[in-house]
Amino acid sequence: MRYILVKIVQIIAFAGFYLWELIKANLVLAYDILTPTHHMKPGIVEIPLDIKSDYEIMTLVNLITMTPGSLSLDVSEDKKRLYVHVLYLEDADAYREEVKSGLERRVKEVWS
Repeated sequence: MRYILVKIVQIIAFAGFYLWELIKANLVLAYDILTPTHHMKPGIVEIPLDIKSDYEIMTLVNLITMTPGSLSLDVSEDKKRLYVHVLYLEDADAYREEVKSGLERRVKEVWS
């Protein structure tokens, strides 16, 4: 019973986290569209993956792709790296860390 309650709390926390990330990404994209100058700095980032299962990888890839301004391009054949196209890439290392400590960590918690 305790396991189920912990999972429910993790899923609710994850949904809140992702909803906030989705709102932020939409606002950035809307601002860029509505202003006369574009602030895009597109780039491709390689993200090393700690998650292993197909379900975890599929969840992470879909969540990244559903977030405006980012698109999952490919997962390496050994499933150890994910390639993501980002529209607003200021710092590849910072984006990589944001995905690893944010989405990937929470996806791993929900699926474990």
